[in-house]
Amino acid sequence: MKPLSPGATPTLPIPRVIWALGLVSLFMDLSSELVHSLLPVFLVGTLGASALTVGLIEGVAEATALIVKIFSGAISDFIGKRKGLLLLGYGLAALSKPLFPLATSAATVFVARFLDRIGKGIRGAPRDALIADVAPLAIRGACFGLRQSMDTVGAVLGPLLAIVLMLVLGGNISLVLWFAVLPALVAVGLIVTSVTEVTQDPVVHRFRSPIRWHVLRRFSKRFWWVVTVGAVFTLARFSEAFLILCAQQLGLSMTWVPSVMVVMSLFYALSAYPVGKWSDRIERSWLLAAGLVLLVAADLVLAQAASIAWGMLGVALWGLHMGFSQGILAALVADTTPAELKGTAFGVFNLVSGLCMLLASVIAGWLWQYHGSAVTFHAGAVFSAMALLLIRKLSASRE
Repeated sequence: MKPLSPGATPTLPIPRVIWALGLVSLFMDLSSELVHSLLPVFLVGTLGASALTVGLIEGVAEATALIVKIFSGAISDFIGKRKGLLLLGYGLAALSKPLFPLATSAATVFVARFLDRIGKGIRGAPRDALIADVAPLAIRGACFGLRQSMDTVGAVLGPLLAIVLMLVLGGNISLVLWFAVLPALVAVGLIVTSVTEVTQDPVVHRFRSPIRWHVLRRFSKRFWWVVTVGAVFTLARFSEAFLILCAQQLGLSMTWVPSVMVVMSLFYALSAYPVGKWSDRIERSWLLAAGLVLLVAADLVLAQAASIAWGMLGVALWGLHMGFSQGILAALVADTTPAELKGTAFGVFNLVSGLCMLLASVIAGWLWQYHGSAVTFHAGAVFSAMALLLIRKLSASRE
């Protein structure tokens, strides 16, 4: 059990700015997941793209988001402010949304995803650093978990809206994708009106590259173990686009394919906040290990699934593993880094994870196209088991 800090109480209220950030995440994820829940079948079924192309698009897009975070995090540390970068990042994502319904080729989809993920990369590290700035230490895990849960509520509502619109609009995917624009604009409006920040002292007097040896040496050994575990974890957790392709392969119709993201996101949302709160009371790495076990189970079920019901079970386990891992990893980064370099720390963590995400999605697309879905998910289980072995080192490493 981890002792609470002197004078801390587990009943401290969640700061209002974190609730505001949660609402911003909810609306933007509603928009993004409405698109994402239909995009793989749009690419493969409508535009004629291959599984490898899907993997390349998703891998480059998600890796771009993660890699850009190293610069946005360092810039937010340098200027001592986070909100402007949040507005730029969410604004760029909102502006990219009309490109999806206008797309007539995989290349246009790639450009739209690339711009959307650049926006995510710009906002990600400053947002996590802002949460770390304002979250009381005793409830830091709960604060990260709450923001993640609200984000995932949007990820449930987006695919649900996609299903309703597909039914109402007769399966016209291009028309349905236009409805992603409005919630994205609402998210931007909430940043302008409701998000405030604690101004931090700038780290340096003039900006330099965030990748500097004397800065990296200030990070603890435990932080680098968190980075290592996160990297191997990311190799195991390739794009959810392959969950959608798996469901379609099992016989789910195009109209109901978004239900895959509903199930995954629902289990993610239901678990993220309770797990984050739980992590304030017990060793976080134990919960991360549980997330890896869930991912192994999800991969094995999906590899052997012969019906939609079994496929949905695998998707549900995948959602639970997300709830047991994403907020926990963010809290571990915050726990193991100096207060004045948290933006840079999240950037470094996401740089490494981004390179692994690109590799993971390309490998998954290649395996899917040339060896089938079962081999793809079995490979994910192997990487998950490798990450699980590293958890013991993470638990053992101390300042």
